[in-house]
Amino acid sequence: MQTNGKVALVTGATNGIGKVTALELARAGYRVLFTSRDRSKGERTLEELKVQSGSDALELYVGDLSSMSEVRRIALEVRAKHPKLNVLVNNAGGVFMQRQTTVDGFEYTFAFNHLSYFLLTNLLLESLKAADHARIVSVSSSANYGGKIVWDDLEGAGRYSGFGAYSQSKLMNILFANELAHRLSGTGVTSNSLHPGFVSTGFGDNSSGMVKAILALLKRVGSITPEKGAETTLYLASSSEVKGVTGQFFDLKKPKRANPIAYDESAQKRLWNLSEKLVAQWLDPVQSARAEAQV
Repeated sequence: MQTNGKVALVTGATNGIGKVTALELARAGYRVLFTSRDRSKGERTLEELKVQSGSDALELYVGDLSSMSEVRRIALEVRAKHPKLNVLVNNAGGVFMQRQTTVDGFEYTFAFNHLSYFLLTNLLLESLKAADHARIVSVSSSANYGGKIVWDDLEGAGRYSGFGAYSQSKLMNILFANELAHRLSGTGVTSNSLHPGFVSTGFGDNSSGMVKAILALLKRVGSITPEKGAETTLYLASSSEVKGVTGQFFDLKKPKRANPIAYDESAQKRLWNLSEKLVAQWLDPVQSARAEAQV
């Protein structure tokens, strides 16, 4: 199959909307790079995507995105092979009802749903800037409307709620995408976020008890297919209709107003600076020096 010369990276593409996004981009002629936490599952997905897309231009990158060193390793591997990156889809994420910490000591939801987006994107910025009109797409959720940034306890050490942590992280995705759009102004790189819809995937399957039962019921009666859920992601990643559009939140392929907090520029900058300091040791030297200089 002939490729179009463009390269796209999709995180969390072994199921759900991430897998559909990777498949459709491959069918459209992109060389598609995707991540998987589990090697065997990733390799099975790689073979499935090759068969279904008719393309051999797919690459698997294995790593746990809740680990910042793993995020950095994947980013460096991508940079080494692909000095130009046309599309980055920050898709991997989840909801975790019990508070747990990562290998780096961060609360899991905060690390996996937000810090991984932040670190991976920053490490790939030069590759994105080197491409022609590159696009960064961050998958958020309508849960952002219920989100609140608990500045004095971002990681829920004092009081943890699974849905609260998830909603906060999805609001953070939009704050991050909007601040990124400001910072990339004039570079040709765009940054947008989206709500994919309530998709019938493995989302929430790690929950238990009543929460898992409620999510299962909602999936049966009110969810959409992964194919439908991936439509807005694909639209932002590849449609000529949104070339040059940046700093927007989308739902059903249309701009939509997100949580008002998402447009608070002081909150955007505060989250960026805080995130930069937290992942400073995994950033590139110049980025790290800037982060360490933050007061």
